[in-house]
Amino acid sequence: MSTDNRRVWVVDDDRSVRFVLATALREAGYEVDGFENASSALDALDVRGAPDLLFTDVRMPGQDGLALLDRLKAVHPQLPVIVMSAYTDVASTASAFRGGAHEFLSKPFDLDDAVALAARALPAAVPAPGDGGPRAAVVEDAPGTSALIGDAPAMRALFRAIGRLAQAPLSVLITGETGTGKELVASALHRESPRSSGPFVALNTAAIPAELLESELFGHEAGAFTGASKRHIGRFEQADGGTLFLDEIGDMPASLQTRLLRVLAEGEFFRVGGRELIRVDVRVIAATHQDLEVQVQQGRFRADLLHRLNVVRLQLPPLRERRDDIPLLADTFLRRAARKLGAGAKRFDPAAQAALQAMDWPGNVRELQNTCWRLAALAPGETITVDDLDGGQAPAPAPAAPAGEPEDWDRQLGEWARACLQAGARDLHAQARERFDQALLGAALKHTGGRRVEAAALLGVGRNTVARKLGPARTRR
Repeated sequence: MSTDNRRVWVVDDDRSVRFVLATALREAGYEVDGFENASSALDALDVRGAPDLLFTDVRMPGQDGLALLDRLKAVHPQLPVIVMSAYTDVASTASAFRGGAHEFLSKPFDLDDAVALAARALPAAVPAPGDGGPRAAVVEDAPGTSALIGDAPAMRALFRAIGRLAQAPLSVLITGETGTGKELVASALHRESPRSSGPFVALNTAAIPAELLESELFGHEAGAFTGASKRHIGRFEQADGGTLFLDEIGDMPASLQTRLLRVLAEGEFFRVGGRELIRVDVRVIAATHQDLEVQVQQGRFRADLLHRLNVVRLQLPPLRERRDDIPLLADTFLRRAARKLGAGAKRFDPAAQAALQAMDWPGNVRELQNTCWRLAALAPGETITVDDLDGGQAPAPAPAAPAGEPEDWDRQLGEWARACLQAGARDLHAQARERFDQALLGAALKHTGGRRVEAAALLGVGRNTVARKLGPARTRR
């Protein structure tokens, strides 16, 4: 269906953002108006009525975007509102979704993605092109804190997912290697949910001996077994009205999997040695580093329990797959560790930061955090060098470049730029960017056999970006 006459408003105090977003939406066929603050948008609302869709920034002078969202939803509850912000975190995304936002758009964003999002938000608009979406990633904070940090696109995608899932009473299965921060994600899901006033109870099922795990989960009555001198309240009862996080669920014995399935299905159980039927209202979030599908095939995990737990899955990648976040994480952990230890402020020099990024971190974010605590306590100077890092572990090199790849392509680019400038060339940035796009996107399409969606996903761009930059003749297969 045509987008003609569909009215879209863009509210942002940044004139450049208003301009580029409004231009992209107009080119897509929408009728667009821009406003520099919430007050002007509300004034226009009284005079002209509600638009079909509204984009709003969060941080603006006067009323912020979340206050504007509340005002809009009070009088126009069906109006789709897309909240934008360069300061993406769990609290702001969850607040936006609690306030009724249709989606949260992290700045800086791809204009193709924004236009596609507008199409999805408008009920009668054309369907948006599919995309693979970013993978989720998570950061563990310093001990004693619970904040998720990071600025990678994967982190922003995770914040949006938590903001949405926190409001829904769905079971979530969190998967990822040890040390990627699965419990931290579970805690954030609870903290931003309607159950936040209730308890958050965590249990690592792999850390409890199998013969004691049943009692730990469901409790026991006095005299239920040798040593049971008094009644014990289990984790399910402790978590009543809140959230129960079961870590390493893949290690749960088969006999307990059957009992857990009944609790998930019926919300009731008996304590060990008890006759009283206990009813609880608990949201269960499970996590594992194992491949549960393989466990099911091997007969070690119940398929029906997996289906019950795996309503929504969040896959957390290892730290080595998001190395760009390492400097931010390391600086944050080092600063907080120094404060906790009462030590002087310290910082990494550039070479040390580069070395940290080159490490493979088999223990993931937890290993990086522990390294920063060690350095905060033991590094002799205010500036941490590569020599200080070598005192604890040698950096594991990043994956080597493919054979034949020029390692000095940036030097060659600089030489080309200097030669062009000496020859009096103009618009050099546009020329360089066009050649860069042609080379990079062309290589990706060759790698995928011309499949645009797969190429776009590998490069981390929208499918429309591939089509626009290379043109139909280059991408048709």
